[in-house]
Amino acid sequence: MDSFDALSLAPAVKKGVDAAGYRRPFPIQAQAIGPLLEGRNLIGQARAGSGKTLAFGIPLVHAVRESQPWVQALVLAPTRELAVQITLELQKIAAFTGIRIVTIYGGQSMNVQLDALRRGAHVVVGTPGRTIDHIKRGTLRLDSVRFVVIDEADVMLDMGFIDDVDFILAKTPAGRQMSLFSATMPRSIVQLSQRYMTDPVRVMVDENEPSAETLEQFYARVERDRKLELLLDILAKENRKSAVVFCRTRHGTIRLARELDRRFISVVSLHGDLSQNQRDHSMSLFRSGKADVLVATDVASRGIDVRQVDCVINYDVPEDPTVYFHRVGRTARAGDVGRSYTFVSSDEVSDFARIKALAKAPIKPLREEDAKSPMKATLSSRGARPWRHGRRERRKGNPRHFRRYG
Repeated sequence: MDSFDALSLAPAVKKGVDAAGYRRPFPIQAQAIGPLLEGRNLIGQARAGSGKTLAFGIPLVHAVRESQPWVQALVLAPTRELAVQITLELQKIAAFTGIRIVTIYGGQSMNVQLDALRRGAHVVVGTPGRTIDHIKRGTLRLDSVRFVVIDEADVMLDMGFIDDVDFILAKTPAGRQMSLFSATMPRSIVQLSQRYMTDPVRVMVDENEPSAETLEQFYARVERDRKLELLLDILAKENRKSAVVFCRTRHGTIRLARELDRRFISVVSLHGDLSQNQRDHSMSLFRSGKADVLVATDVASRGIDVRQVDCVINYDVPEDPTVYFHRVGRTARAGDVGRSYTFVSSDEVSDFARIKALAKAPIKPLREEDAKSPMKATLSSRGARPWRHGRRERRKGNPRHFRRYG
């Protein structure tokens, strides 16, 4: 399939696809949409940012009947951020239909969701825990569901949702169509598909690792007390307008965001201690460009689709090597190009070695000394800190320009 125009879609759905600017399908879309439109069950494997939402979203919206005012489709996502993102994409496709899409997740007022469900929903996008809450309350019935999607299935199972998924799927009709999308395909995913899917089509586009053609990956060896200096050098030298910086802990995230803010860098943070409203606010500022840097724990490494991310910086090396690929997958999405930088301190060398052993694309030393010397501190061979000079110059002007969001 070379174009979405080749699909036999309902006119209103086709209009939504066109209005959203979708022209040429990505590989997962080209291979998955056809079987799903035919009513087949499907297992899709493709890395983050490859277009999985549109792959199941177009067939889902096409299959829903506006004249039937009950829940016909259910999409399960592991995180609230991903649930919201999926809803936004589905709403684009359904913009010229009368299909109502409701998002349900923990952290949002139950009354808001109850009101939305009472008004009627054709499609429900939810996290497992809150979906079960509504099922047990009797405010969500799945006995008429004809289309079920499990997105980011590997994350769903890693987060311990397997029993919740089993509970929810048991409430859906046996004859419903089911699709399962995952960046990786561990044995637990295969077992889940065997329990609930009959003769599924398998679409294995690629692995979770981003392509070397679109993502340049670098590492630098630097001790912890010099990481901030290196980060400032990179942000200044690369002139990045949209960067995600990952830390291991929420305390580290908060501390680093404060340090950047003190240097008049427009920054927001994202971590588990924030309320849902605070998390939504942070993501809104970052998506809109009012904040240039997002400092986050791994709550943001999966399930957040921010198209304009220029680079990812691993301020801390993740202990789990697979998390590295989830993190760097926030950039170079959907055919865009990007860069990633990983700061490796002496106590993180073994963790980084496991990442390099799994990586198929090269992770190159940022500087010549990174390949030769065990530890060096700064990006600048002069020993100067370019950002400090820039900060003094900016203070002569109006610092509010660099803290636009207040």
